[in-house]
Amino acid sequence: MELRELRAFVAAVEEGGMSAAARRLHMSQPALSQTIGALERQLGLKLLTRSTTGVHPTEAGTALLGEARAVLARHEQALNAMTRYTQDGCVVLRLGIPLELPADLLGPPLERLATACPGTRVEARHLSTAAQAAALQAGELDAGLLRERPPGRQFDAMPVARENLGVLLATVRAAELAGPDGIHLDALDGLQWVGFPRSGSPAWYDELTAILRSHGLDLGPPAAEGQALIPEVKLAAVSAGRSFALAPPKWTQPLPATVTWSSLIGNPLVRRTWAVWPAHSRRRDVATFIAGFTEPDHS
Repeated sequence: MELRELRAFVAAVEEGGMSAAARRLHMSQPALSQTIGALERQLGLKLLTRSTTGVHPTEAGTALLGEARAVLARHEQALNAMTRYTQDGCVVLRLGIPLELPADLLGPPLERLATACPGTRVEARHLSTAAQAAALQAGELDAGLLRERPPGRQFDAMPVARENLGVLLATVRAAELAGPDGIHLDALDGLQWVGFPRSGSPAWYDELTAILRSHGLDLGPPAAEGQALIPEVKLAAVSAGRSFALAPPKWTQPLPATVTWSSLIGNPLVRRTWAVWPAHSRRRDVATFIAGFTEPDHS
């Protein structure tokens, strides 16, 4: 038995369905079914029964479930233990972070961590939400800051930021559209949205684009897969006056004179960030880091 097979089996049981389990593991449903089927063939046992209400473990599957959870937890413990044997003798906290975090978000938890766990070294990686979820699943991250709350019970999550997004426009176009209180979202009709690939954060992408479409906006051609929506891309795209991009009010990127940020009237677009970590983690440094967060309103 391989760890990926045990993870697939546990996810199917905990989610109660193959589709939900596949989403949790960021894999296709056929691939998930093949993985569990291979495990059943290895053991010569039927582990799951499928019905219109979902999937349920058989008697053998119930027996395996407890063992599989124990194996996965022990594997995570082993990985955590090995982080102590880095070349400088420090514990490493592997942290995933997305683009455009509020500037004041990481300060308090990092200060708390440095005080309570001075031997911990933070190793930060810029990753999309989907990439962070996959890395957490594979045991390659100890905690992450995601734009979506992962489904299921494998991870714990806590909201740490809530941002009312505004709009970036060419300065001449902003002068035409903005009133004293900002810009109505539907006033952007006729401009194309400078967006990010759906694969980077599917749930947040679907929520965002549904709101944009409900206001009659043109989403334009889909962003190329693997393309990171870095600030320079946003600024270059909107400066010509035919597009708009979204950004939080305390965006850290300096704006050129040709681009203006405006608030959206009514705050129709709210971006949330969750701190996410394995539910079975017993690491004191991870708990200390998470406890350092507050949930400021970055409006």
